[in-house]
Amino acid sequence: MSEAIPSTPLPALKKVPRHIAIIMDGNGRWAAARGLPRLAGHRAGTENLRNVIRACVEFGVSYLTIYAFSTENWGRPNDEVEGLMHILEEVIDKELTELHQEGVQLRHIGRIERLPQGLAEKVRNAQELTRNNQRLILCIAWNYGGRDEIVCAVRHLLEAQTPPEAISEQLISDSLFTAGIPDPDLIIRTSGEMRISNFLIWQAAYSEWYVTPVLWPDFGRLELYKALQDYERRDRRFGRLSECEAKPDAA
Repeated sequence: MSEAIPSTPLPALKKVPRHIAIIMDGNGRWAAARGLPRLAGHRAGTENLRNVIRACVEFGVSYLTIYAFSTENWGRPNDEVEGLMHILEEVIDKELTELHQEGVQLRHIGRIERLPQGLAEKVRNAQELTRNNQRLILCIAWNYGGRDEIVCAVRHLLEAQTPPEAISEQLISDSLFTAGIPDPDLIIRTSGEMRISNFLIWQAAYSEWYVTPVLWPDFGRLELYKALQDYERRDRRFGRLSECEAKPDAA
């Protein structure tokens, strides 16, 4: 289902993104290819997440954000939605202690109020338990949508009676669900789809993108390493010239 981490170390990376965000796509297709129900694919994807978290720690990534459940996913069949909620609760129940011991801090981004009351309370408790951990900040985007996030930020600023002249990019960033979290350096999308899917649309302004046809349950340590190798070759200019382009001609 998901690869085990081999004992042989990989060559060291020269440049590692501080923050990786992942659109974990392809669980349903993974299951369909094996004649399994969609929820089996979601469970396989959840199992694979362990490998990716460990690999992020190994490679020196500081922040990992995963797109687990969007505001649009409520439109899926009820049994799938209920199954996804149950999987999230299972993950908290089974994995929280180990994640905490490994120094992982959990953060929820999105609207927590629509989650079932018991599940929302478990999410809050998980955040409180791990809030001082710094080895890896794991942000789980659950009931999250990029447009909804911006709407919430605007409402917050209006409720605070913020004067128009005080509005700035930094103030808006500080009003988002991701306040205090650096923008992602690299966004990975599995399964080959070429869409943003309403994910971190403010924060991704200058993120590098890596799209792979590999389905999420099969995207393990080695596939993440390939993505990071590709990132090493990127020249991040943020709208400016590269160092070579900025140098005057020798002639």
